Amino acid sequence: MTAFRVLLADDDGLSRDFLREALEAAGCQVTAVDDGHAAIRKLANGGDFDVVVSDLRMPRKSGFDVLEVASSQDLAFVLITAYGSADVAVDALRRGADDVLFKPVDLEQLETALARLEKRGRLVAENAYHRESALASNALVHSPALVEVFRIVDRVAASPTTVLITGESGTGKEVVATELHRRSPRASGPFIRVNCAALPDSLIESELFGHEVGAFTGATSRKLGRFELAHGGTLLLDEIGELPAGLQAKLLRILETSTFVRVGGVESIEVDVRVIASTNADLEEMVAAGAFRADLYYRLHIVPIEVPPLRERREDILPLAERFLVEEGRRHKAPHPELEPEARSLLYHYAWPGNVRELRNLMQRAFLLCEGGRITHQRLATWLGDGPQKAAANIGDEARPKGGGFPEAWVGTSLREVEDAFILATLESVDGKRSEAARLLGVAPRTLYNRLRSIDVEK
Repeated sequence: MTAFRVLLADDDGLSRDFLREALEAAGCQVTAVDDGHAAIRKLANGGDFDVVVSDLRMPRKSGFDVLEVASSQDLAFVLITAYGSADVAVDALRRGADDVLFKPVDLEQLETALARLEKRGRLVAENAYHRESALASNALVHSPALVEVFRIVDRVAASPTTVLITGESGTGKEVVATELHRRSPRASGPFIRVNCAALPDSLIESELFGHEVGAFTGATSRKLGRFELAHGGTLLLDEIGELPAGLQAKLLRILETSTFVRVGGVESIEVDVRVIASTNADLEEMVAAGAFRADLYYRLHIVPIEVPPLRERREDILPLAERFLVEEGRRHKAPHPELEPEARSLLYHYAWPGNVRELRNLMQRAFLLCEGGRITHQRLATWLGDGPQKAAANIGDEARPKGGGFPEAWVGTSLREVEDAFILATLESVDGKRSEAARLLGVAPRTLYNRLRSIDVEK
C-alpha cells in the first residue's frame, strides 16, 4: 500500500492515538493535531500531505471547515464522526469528502478506505499521464512532414467536416484526432473513441447506435450509443476499414443526415457530432475489391490527413524519446535517465517499423532497466538488433532491381531513376500488390500511390 503522508485531526486523545497507530501500522507517515484550527494552520503553512483524516466535531473549527481547505488543495479527505447518520455521510460526500467512517472506527474499514484512496490516486495519475500523452505538443513537432500535418489540422479544426486520418500502425493517428478535437469549437464537448476492430460484429451496431429494451436477448434496458454520447463533440472511428459491410450504409446515412435509429427502435434521433475516421488499411484498394463502400469512402475522404511513419520524420525521434523518458520519470516519481550520444545516434538511425508506439515502449523499458542513470548504445542494441540496417534487411533479394548488380549497375543513373526502377521492381515482385510493395519499401501506402502517379503507373 502507498505510504501516504497523513494529517490527522481529532480532539479525542484516545481516538487520535488509536488512529495514529493504525495509520502508521498501515505504512503511513502521520502528523496528528488536536483540533480543526490546528489542522487548517498546518495546511495553510504548506504542510506536505496526501490525505487528511479529520473528526467532524472539534473545537473552533469543524471537520467540514478542514474539508473545505483540503479540497482547495486537491487533497484526499476521510471524515471520522461519532454522530453517524445517512444525512451526515451524504453531506460530507457532497462537500467533497472521499470517504466517511463512523466511530468506533474498525481497522478493516480504515484499511479499506486507504486502499480506495490508493486506487483513486493511481487512476488520477494514470488519467493525467494518458491525457498528457494523447495531446500533441508543438515543441515535439520538429520534422517538416509533421509540421505540414498540423498545419492542415489548424486549417480544418474549426470546420465540422469529416476527416480521414491514414498512416501506418503506431504513427500517432489518435494524437492527430485528439488535436483536431482540442483545437475545434467542440473542445469542451465529449471526445469519444471507438475501435471498430476491437468489437465483434454482433455488438458494434449496438455500441455505435445504442439499443432499446428487448432489441435482442439480454437487452434489459435502453442503451445510448457512442453517437449519442458524442453529441456536441467529436467521435473518432478508429480502424474504420474493419467496419462490417452491413453497417457501412447506416454510417453513411448518419454522416449525410445526422440522424439514426437505435437498434430495435423506431424513433429517428438527431445528433450533432463531428466524425473523424482513421485507418492503417488501404481503403482505395478495399473499395476496388468491393470490401468497402465507395460512397462511404468518398464521404469520409473529404479532408484526408496522412500521418507519415517515424522513419520519414527523423527530426521527431529524439525529442519524442526525451519526452517519453520525462513522462516515465513523472509517472514513477523518479529522475529520468540520460541518453548517451551513441544511444541517441542509434535511435535516430533505426528504422522504427513499429513507429511512435515502438519508441514509447522502448523508452519505458529503458527507463526501468537502465543502470547508472544512463541509457547506453549497448543496452539499446540488445533490444533493437542490427538497428540502422533493419530497414534495408526488410527488403528481400527478390525485391531488388533486375537490371544487374546492386548498386554498382546503377552508377551514372540519377537517383530519381534508380528509385523509380526500384519501386517498379518491388511492385512487380509482389504481383502488383501495392500494400505489400509499400510494406517492403518501408513507406506508407499513400506515399507509394503518389509516387506511382508521378511515374505514370496505371493504378
